[in-house]
Amino acid sequence: MRVNPNQSGLRKWMLQFLMVMRRIRMLDMTAVFTLLIFLLTVLFVMWRPHGINEAIPTTVGAVFISLLGVVPFTDITRILGIVNGASITILSTIVMSIVLQSIGFFRWVAFNLVDRARGSGVLLYWYVNLLCFLMTMFFNNDGSILITTPIIIQITTLLHLKREQKMPYLLSGALVATAASAPIGVSNLANLIALKIVGLDLNTYAAMMFVPSMIGIAVIALLLYLYFRKEIPNKISIAPDPTPPPPPPRKPKHHHPVQPPDPPHQLELQAGEPVDWWMFRICITIVIFVRAGFFLFSGVGIPIEWIAIVGAVLLIAVRWYRKKIGALDIIKKTPWHILVFAFTMYVIVYGLRNSGLVMIIVEHLLSPVASNHLSASLVMGAFLTLLSNVCNNLPSVMIGTLALTQMGLDTHTLQIAYLANIIGSDVGALITPMGTLATLIWMFILKKNGIALSWGEYLKITSFVIPIGLIISLLSLHGWTEWLFFRIK
Repeated sequence: MRVNPNQSGLRKWMLQFLMVMRRIRMLDMTAVFTLLIFLLTVLFVMWRPHGINEAIPTTVGAVFISLLGVVPFTDITRILGIVNGASITILSTIVMSIVLQSIGFFRWVAFNLVDRARGSGVLLYWYVNLLCFLMTMFFNNDGSILITTPIIIQITTLLHLKREQKMPYLLSGALVATAASAPIGVSNLANLIALKIVGLDLNTYAAMMFVPSMIGIAVIALLLYLYFRKEIPNKISIAPDPTPPPPPPRKPKHHHPVQPPDPPHQLELQAGEPVDWWMFRICITIVIFVRAGFFLFSGVGIPIEWIAIVGAVLLIAVRWYRKKIGALDIIKKTPWHILVFAFTMYVIVYGLRNSGLVMIIVEHLLSPVASNHLSASLVMGAFLTLLSNVCNNLPSVMIGTLALTQMGLDTHTLQIAYLANIIGSDVGALITPMGTLATLIWMFILKKNGIALSWGEYLKITSFVIPIGLIISLLSLHGWTEWLFFRIK
């Protein structure tokens, strides 16, 4: 009797699924409680009832994990050392963006976007994508979303675009801004934390990751353009609005916990507005030197958080010298809870590791990941995409990285699989809005400004665009790294 190959493959996958379920049933109650705490924590982080800060559910979850005795004190001190540097770097970068925002830099950039587009809606589309990409590269993805989304909303409002004409600029800007955290390792909190775990320095990360991730981002931007080409206006112009302005939206009782209060929704694009060019040049020079310093000095053992702190302090000092503005607004707007959020979330993920749940992942992914570099790239990229879209990319990239460190892989395979992790969590996670915190923030800002976008509309676009960009990024990662290592050898 001949066996159908498809039936044989299906039987194999069914047996693997049954083995996983059997392994889960064999776990003790501590592991079950740990998994339940993790799932409830992720649920409340995504849901945020009554606008609660996302650090609250992670703190509660970490406390319960500690009470269960799953994560001992020695692990907690180790987690503190892993998380603190990355969190301080991201916080310092956010401080720098707040300073630039307060001196009107981003309003000036927005005015020049419209001016340089010279009446072309297509050219404006590519300028908006370039702005969002550079914002993430020089700051971080969450900060990029917080700053650029209100600017894009105001630009499209000034141009009197219809809702369907606004969406190409808003959605492409958000997706590019979030995916742009992949090319370098300092634009995303999860990337920075995972980078330290696998022992990969920033220069090696950039050498291996910049080209393939840039290819993926370019493909996503191009696919979005082709998808929206009929909605993007050929000609744009700022014309006076004959109708009286609508009343300002009612201020909600609860603000999004990551969003700084009173974002710059009112963008005054006035050609005659005075610009302090000296301060602009000094501030941008500081930002560029800080970003370059991450790569120049990390190789000689200087922690990147020190470089970020110096840059933030210099920007605050320049603003005080020029405008006599203190640091009170920065203290109020900086999301200090990121330190608590990152630490407590990692405690919970470490609980999954210590309770044996991560080993289930290791046992079932080790064989395909270790078989060859192409398989390692595709398998880990697909796994992180699935996990991120189900329970957000921050805990997912932590889980994936911890699993890789327990597989006993050789250095090259470990690095390839880790970078595929990042592509899955930064690019693949964009399929659903809950895949990344930045996407959730973006949808919150849209809703606050009266721009309705349902999950169905979002998925209709991303389910077509993101998988193609993801696969091309992963294949590019394999091809680029194989050529790079072959050339070095």
